[in-house]
Amino acid sequence: MESPTDAEFVNFGKSIIVPSVQELAKDPIAKIPPRYLRPLQEQPHSISPNHHLPSVPIIDLQKLAAGDFVDSELQRLHSACKKWGFFQVVNHSVSISLLEDFKLEIENFFKLPHEDKKLLWQKPDNHEGFGQLFVVSEDQKLDWSDMFYITTLPHNLGTLNYLKSSPLS
Repeated sequence: MESPTDAEFVNFGKSIIVPSVQELAKDPIAKIPPRYLRPLQEQPHSISPNHHLPSVPIIDLQKLAAGDFVDSELQRLHSACKKWGFFQVVNHSVSISLLEDFKLEIENFFKLPHEDKKLLWQKPDNHEGFGQLFVVSEDQKLDWSDMFYITTLPHNLGTLNYLKSSPLS
């Protein structure tokens, strides 16, 4: 059996292109479009003030890198991936100023005029770009959000063409 190529490995499938939520929200609407409405049983339940929600798992990269806590931190990482699907990373050595610059770039991107963002729009055969990911049917319920998705690592899996045409740094 042949192993998949890198391109096949990261192919998340085709995604139906949907309108930008930012553009939909510019005009006053009398009612929320049906594809963004969740049935009552899917909506979050109200929580009493005394109820404590579980907190997002925190993974300490310094503990993962060396020291007496490697095994326990690996277990925490495994559990976070398995039970939550995401986690917060601390002690990662990324400077606060770089994170703030990155946050500013993200905010500036989403403030761009629609015509500029259209240059970065997803293509039906590629998951990268501006839009929504994993839209597989016209009846699918969608999140009320836009996103910009790129694959950066490993380098051979991402196209980075979107970054080359971006009006931002």
